[in-house]
Amino acid sequence: MAVLFLGLNANAARMDMVDVSNNNGYMSTAEYTSMRNEFGVKAVTVKISEGGTYKDPYAASNIANVQAAGMYINGYHFARYATKAQAIAEADFAGKTAKAAGLPVGAVLATDVESQEANNQSQATNDRNNAAFMKEIQKFGYRADIYTSGSWANNKMTIKGKTGWIAAYPYVVSGKNWYSTNHAWQWSSTAKFRISYGGFDVSQLNSNYYTAGQKSRVKPTNKGAVKANNRKANKHIYKKSASPKWIKETKTYKLKTSVKLHTSTSTSSNTIAIFPAGTTIKTDQAIIQGGYRWVRQPRFNGYGYLATGPTSNTLEYVKSGVTHTYYTVKSGDSWWTIAQRNGLSMTTLASQNGKSIYTTIYPGQRLVVR
Repeated sequence: MAVLFLGLNANAARMDMVDVSNNNGYMSTAEYTSMRNEFGVKAVTVKISEGGTYKDPYAASNIANVQAAGMYINGYHFARYATKAQAIAEADFAGKTAKAAGLPVGAVLATDVESQEANNQSQATNDRNNAAFMKEIQKFGYRADIYTSGSWANNKMTIKGKTGWIAAYPYVVSGKNWYSTNHAWQWSSTAKFRISYGGFDVSQLNSNYYTAGQKSRVKPTNKGAVKANNRKANKHIYKKSASPKWIKETKTYKLKTSVKLHTSTSTSSNTIAIFPAGTTIKTDQAIIQGGYRWVRQPRFNGYGYLATGPTSNTLEYVKSGVTHTYYTVKSGDSWWTIAQRNGLSMTTLASQNGKSIYTTIYPGQRLVVR
């Protein structure tokens, strides 16, 4: 297999690939070009779909703009399946959605397996379901792979060598190439890019699988900036850390799936109750521990603890009772005119849409104004 990158710097993981979804909002060609030229990003993997009904509204624009920036493009589907039949149905839905969004034949369409549905299954069941999804997705002309967390790999599901995209965020630089036998290692979920707002998931590619097995035609124009920005990203991410600490999180959530309430922050601890989908809960604190993100629920006789999924996943819970008012951008609009019209500051308007006031907006784009 041809090696398309420099050897791992003992103090730096590379920003070879970025994955984006509706959480990142609209991403322009200029933003992707900046990622390529200033940070050395080669490939982008965009969210296509989730479960059997959700289509990412930004998938088509992300695919088109990544391609316009001259970068490799792939997609992923957030899996909700618990049975083989559901896996096949979700693969058909993801494949059709990807085709409609313009994901080119030959791209990777990975299954993102980190949901509570998968957590409730045995390793053998997850392996069977994942295999069914990947076999079905290939019928659409896409190459298959599995994304999951390091704590789930070869625990909740089998991830063989020379396959897999693994998420694991180390506290301290060790100088080793994590998950070097897998296709990709996602090493941060908070990377920053110069002209893009918010944090991004970034991965190091350990094979050419996500660059379509071709010799890279993506050449950054500012090699000095790439080196400096990668070093800066690692410095920000890799910090020595004591034991994980609880953070305040006073929120009300509505469960999307059934979830076990545990006596402690361990999946092997006793179960207090099993909350069905639709249950509303209130939490007061959250913590990353044991490969999971946990939230704490105050109870009349103490506390209960719920795992939201692997540390990279915060999608198992959605705020209840939250509605938004949207404004559709028209020709001639600007951050200032829209903000003034809705009684907001430009900064507030941009931030609640996951952007900065320097991000270009386009006619037809929908912005949250309430």
